[in-house]
Amino acid sequence: MKKIKKYLLLPLIIFGLGCSSDKEEFNDDDAGDEIPEAKVEASFDYTISEEDPYAILLDNTTESEREYTAVWDFGKGGEKVADKAGLEEVRYTETGEYTITLEVSNAAGTSTATKTLKVDQWYGVCPTSGCEDLSDKGLKEGTDTFSVGVITQSYRINEGGSHTQVLKKEFNSLTAEYEMKMNIMYPSQDSYDFSAGDAIVDFAVANDMYVHGHALIWHEASPDWVENFTGSDAEFEKMVEDYITTTMTRYRGKVRSWDVVNEAVDESAGNPLRNSVFRQRMGDDYVKKCFQFARNADPEAILFYNDFNIAASSGKRAAIFDLVDDLGDLIDGLGAQMHISIDNPSAEDIQAVVDGAVSRGLKLHFSELDIRTNLENDKNLSSLSAEKAARQRAKFKEVVNIYNAVPLDNKFGITVWGLRDNESWLVDFYGVPEWPLLFDMNYNKKQAYDGFLEGLQ
Repeated sequence: MKKIKKYLLLPLIIFGLGCSSDKEEFNDDDAGDEIPEAKVEASFDYTISEEDPYAILLDNTTESEREYTAVWDFGKGGEKVADKAGLEEVRYTETGEYTITLEVSNAAGTSTATKTLKVDQWYGVCPTSGCEDLSDKGLKEGTDTFSVGVITQSYRINEGGSHTQVLKKEFNSLTAEYEMKMNIMYPSQDSYDFSAGDAIVDFAVANDMYVHGHALIWHEASPDWVENFTGSDAEFEKMVEDYITTTMTRYRGKVRSWDVVNEAVDESAGNPLRNSVFRQRMGDDYVKKCFQFARNADPEAILFYNDFNIAASSGKRAAIFDLVDDLGDLIDGLGAQMHISIDNPSAEDIQAVVDGAVSRGLKLHFSELDIRTNLENDKNLSSLSAEKAARQRAKFKEVVNIYNAVPLDNKFGITVWGLRDNESWLVDFYGVPEWPLLFDMNYNKKQAYDGFLEGLQ
């Protein structure tokens, strides 16, 4: 019930001397008459909550000098709700259109005011201009301080369709999932094949995207002829130098950055260097030699060492930072693979990686981000539960939020390791259903996508 002041029409009594007899006689019954009551006209506005994009603040702007009642229909079904003093906050959890109605009544009758709003699954309540403007923006518009990247394969680039549409809309950096590694680009001695890498790089350049080269040297991607190299150790080293020089020269000015060496630190006790063919043939300082070859080949490229479990294992983290320290000014950045789960590692362990990189003046790349959900390795799961989807969303938000707080000089980018859940390497690796990425198999954005966006805010 709105408490509004009532105004009465007061009789005007004119007293005077020498009134003529033809003056109209004043009727005392008129003294109590009021201005006839008019029907009140309903009116309201709403604004989108700054704290919650799925909530609105309703403001009853109805004007009346008399009492009236007001009730809301929020368009969600159920009973009408009496208007309260001040702003009314309403949250919409389901997507779709809602018609909000304010109904006001006084003695003269009832009037209504209505407004229709649209709730988008990913953006919340759409502004008056519509969610179309928002939907044209991708993850890359969420920040201007670092690149937002994803991996791809050449056949997906060549096929086009939804895959390339999402790449162009959402991301501004591309990484080849495996086609810019030695076994693909250098399949046989003295014979290079850059066709797959060229397709990815050319697409990125044509669409104003960065390219992160991954990875020049990796023990898991050395071709058989390299593993069984028949020449001397000196010839082996010269072959590696020629390969790095040839590759980086080809892509100079197109590929912004490279993982020069990938996963050189072993998981065993003490975390020594892996006993790869490169260590066997080039010595314990082979990593430094490869970085020198890369620096000589393209002095403008940003050079990274890339590895996994840097957050999860404090021992491996220490060994990696020792390796990085030994490289001196040959290295520009650290690639911290983020193959993690909805439970681990902790925010404190991830922050320890950040602190170690920042204290050394290195650029930091969260290089291979995916977040496992099927920790039970349950082969019978058919979908991602709402509970795990929410936990995954929170973990994406946590990771991106930590990265977003990195000092500007140390920022480089975040690369998500896959576009759609069904394309993730984790499905084959664990042999169980998994949903570790931002998009489902139909290119629909998941809650994980929301979490990434929330981490940027």
